[in-house]
Amino acid sequence: MSLQKLPIGIQTFSKLIDENYLYVDKTALIYRLLRSGGYFFLSRPRRSGKSLTLSTIAAIYRGERALFTGLWIEDQWDWDDVHPVIHLSFSGIGYQTQGLEGAIEAELRLVGSQFGIGFEQIGVDRLFAELLRKLSAQGKVVLLIDEYDKPIVDYLDEPEQAIRNRKILKTFYSVIKDADPYIEFLLITGVSKFSKVSIFSDLNNLYDITLDYDFASLTGYTQTELEHAFAPYMPKAETRLGLTRTELLAQLRHWYNGYSWDGVTYVYNPFSILCFFRKLEFSNFWFETGTPTFLLKLMRENQVYRLDKLEANELALSTYEIEQLQLLPILFQTGYLTIKAKDELGIYLLGYPNKEVETSMLMYLIGDLSYSEPGLSTPTVIHLHRAFVANDLEQVIKLIKSIFKNIPSQIFLSKAEAYYHSLIYLVFFYLGQYTESEVNTNDGRLGRCPCNAKIYSVVQSPTHIYILEFKLDESAAVALDQIKERGYADKYAFDLRPKVMIGVNFSSQAKTVDDWKKEIVE
Repeated sequence: MSLQKLPIGIQTFSKLIDENYLYVDKTALIYRLLRSGGYFFLSRPRRSGKSLTLSTIAAIYRGERALFTGLWIEDQWDWDDVHPVIHLSFSGIGYQTQGLEGAIEAELRLVGSQFGIGFEQIGVDRLFAELLRKLSAQGKVVLLIDEYDKPIVDYLDEPEQAIRNRKILKTFYSVIKDADPYIEFLLITGVSKFSKVSIFSDLNNLYDITLDYDFASLTGYTQTELEHAFAPYMPKAETRLGLTRTELLAQLRHWYNGYSWDGVTYVYNPFSILCFFRKLEFSNFWFETGTPTFLLKLMRENQVYRLDKLEANELALSTYEIEQLQLLPILFQTGYLTIKAKDELGIYLLGYPNKEVETSMLMYLIGDLSYSEPGLSTPTVIHLHRAFVANDLEQVIKLIKSIFKNIPSQIFLSKAEAYYHSLIYLVFFYLGQYTESEVNTNDGRLGRCPCNAKIYSVVQSPTHIYILEFKLDESAAVALDQIKERGYADKYAFDLRPKVMIGVNFSSQAKTVDDWKKEIVE
């Protein structure tokens, strides 16, 4: 028996079922949501399954029972209770070419024509109100809006256009509250959650289920779902990679699991898992689907590069404004950070979801700071790992020098400390993905660039322990003395491997390492 096709990029429920694609059954959770009734908002990162969820809901309300044969909801739903469905997706309405107002108007008229409805009004708000009122004569309307925020997010690096689009969307959504008699169910999804004051100010009965524990696994694959649905695909992956089932599952967890919106339930990104079982190799699939240009710019402006062990309350995660973009909620809402835990005071501990996101973000950050292609960061770090394993310190220094060679001199000189310490920090933090490595600073500002801090790193290879201290415009001797004075090697006193203390000094004028010294403690 042949395996079902893997639905990479397929977001239409009927196509998945009709063309024998794999579907992980989420209908029990969807049923719970539909039976909750009301108006809902859900924020999730891209490629997490939002669009497929809306498409599934649309098929349920259209009464398409045959599509749900064998699924949980088949015998639980009243399939005679059919409703007209308006399913709008802002990712495909052509606002880049038509302008947002023109694109919305064209989409509403298209929907109207599908239901045999003619319009007498003009303007997106009046057209929308007329569509809801007239369509309700055929039954209370189910309103599903996907990627509501894309016309804003796409223009975050053009704030004036983003603000114009926000104003148009506010006018559009303002219709919904007064249309309550015509609406059976409403779900709005997106990546980001902008302040309700600016987007949904009139829609104060919209319930946000983003952090609701009842729906923490509405999108994404749980561990149980992964092991059940993908069991037929695992033998081929095990053979291809030379792994046992236990080893394969451990690697999958390390690479792709870890997204959480309650600190308890963790899920895999569906896109990454589907791509893995198609390609049968561990790679950065999710990150490659979008380059976070505006995000890298914002991180650089805020000098924030460390994204582990961050803390925030729910309010800090919930909203942000175009006029004053806040880094933390953007990182969380777009999927670069996730909830690791929640304490008794309601404070969330945040961190990278998994290796895929962490290594990819480090790769892009190093590339952004060093003015090099992001893809070159990984080979450099791997070469650095190999140099440490080979005890080739000349090569280690050569590679450290190479990281800075593409930075324009005038830019580097104006921010020498920030560039030097940030790049050293990121490279050695990234190195920890390939060998046992940790980078430390005495700077207490969580997440901030350690540009004024004293940095040292410990790298452990099978044969040696390397302790490196980095200085800027001082001397290698000063760096080496600091390792000794602060006793950085003392914690490894009972380890039989030789301890190699390395002092490194970087010249801001020469923009390279100009001096380094080593001393071995047996």
